[in-house]
Amino acid sequence: MSFIFDIPSKRNPKEVEKAFENGTTYYGLPKDIVFCKSCVISNQRPNSEYEFKHTSDTKKRTIGFKNGICDACNFTSLKKTKINWQKREKKLRELCDKHRKNDGSYDCIVPGSGGKDSFFTSHMLQHKYGMNPLTITWAPNMYTPWGLKNMENWVNSGVDNCLTSPNRRVQRLLTRLSLENLLHPFQAFQFGQKFLAPRIAMQHNIELIFYGEAATEYGNPLEETKTPIMDINYFVNDNINDLYVGGVSHSDLINKFDLSLSDLKHYTPLTTKEIGNSKIEVHYFGYYEPWHPQGNYYYAVEHGGFVTAPGRLSGTYNKYSSIDDKMEEFNYYTQGIKFGLGWCSYVAAFETRSGDLTREEAVALTKKYDIEFPETWINDFLEYVSITPKEYPIASEHFEQPVMNRDYFEALVDKFRSPHIWKLHNNNWTLRKNCWNNSDLNLKQDDSATSWTGNNYFKDNQFIKK
Repeated sequence: MSFIFDIPSKRNPKEVEKAFENGTTYYGLPKDIVFCKSCVISNQRPNSEYEFKHTSDTKKRTIGFKNGICDACNFTSLKKTKINWQKREKKLRELCDKHRKNDGSYDCIVPGSGGKDSFFTSHMLQHKYGMNPLTITWAPNMYTPWGLKNMENWVNSGVDNCLTSPNRRVQRLLTRLSLENLLHPFQAFQFGQKFLAPRIAMQHNIELIFYGEAATEYGNPLEETKTPIMDINYFVNDNINDLYVGGVSHSDLINKFDLSLSDLKHYTPLTTKEIGNSKIEVHYFGYYEPWHPQGNYYYAVEHGGFVTAPGRLSGTYNKYSSIDDKMEEFNYYTQGIKFGLGWCSYVAAFETRSGDLTREEAVALTKKYDIEFPETWINDFLEYVSITPKEYPIASEHFEQPVMNRDYFEALVDKFRSPHIWKLHNNNWTLRKNCWNNSDLNLKQDDSATSWTGNNYFKDNQFIKK
């Protein structure tokens, strides 16, 4: 019997090395790996794309570099030296005045889960700018205990919230498909999260939506910094033949995996017909207020009782960022597998740009924690992505092994390791190039990361040591 998804086979070290010698790279990534001289990000970091067009053949655009410095660090320099934040604040007040309603109805939407960033954004809009925001939430795949507590704290802080909990049977299948085809276990959640806000905005006749930071904070092209408004093409598309979820076309999802158009509604971008004459705009709050995740954390603690995880999370040193969903650890781990940059790389890079870490500290922390196997929630994850014949009598027939175990997951992960990033020797995978033994960097690292002295707090346009 033939299957769409066979049990992944183990990689052969000789074949991996031969592919490397032949210059093979996956995902259209640059062959030569280069690390930023100011942070720990490499030129393998992918930029944001129209995710609903993503298939296994998609070639990624990657972060730009200029004189050895990545676009994210160049944008940070721009923020510190060129942007007039007083003028930006004035623009935000004018925007709020334009959309403010006087009849008690909601005048803007803030999507989020009660994490530090969504709390900061909604609370600032409410208390500094006098807005009446409706907060909305696309429920996490699997709540963490502290994530659930922060969600409760967010609502208790004085905002209304509209919670959408999707059909888990549908989302689990889509998650499994995105894992098999793209090694992207977070894609289905991201679709639901991205497309929910404009739909709810239309239901409530709201024309203003605020997200937190723009993708330029992480390295999207600098020309995107010219506008505070999200490109409408991220959530609007009229060509159903362009649409994929989990790397599978809509027609195949319906014909082969027993899903319906109504099942896929939440995971499908809006059409221009649905938008109609609506003047919905999605703005980035970080365009108007300096975006500093550490500062957002302290703000959320002070004003909303934000709680952290009890300890650091797998693959990073922090315990306050992206802590609401058990799937987050697998999201960052799989990114690390595909691009050689895991959770610690992203957090340490941002905190280096913000002045919270020195580059030496960031390198040491990355060496110690990056791309660490996500042990904490592994059993919950395997159960979530298992497609049992009882629950999925038709879809499960396309999987040689519908129920996923750890061996299957590890073999699947190895399938997505690009030979120009990873080397296989004695059944062990190692990075060919990294930020801690890169001769181009000429750094002295503290391997134990004990030199890390804490974090800074951004307040009143200056960094204050905590």
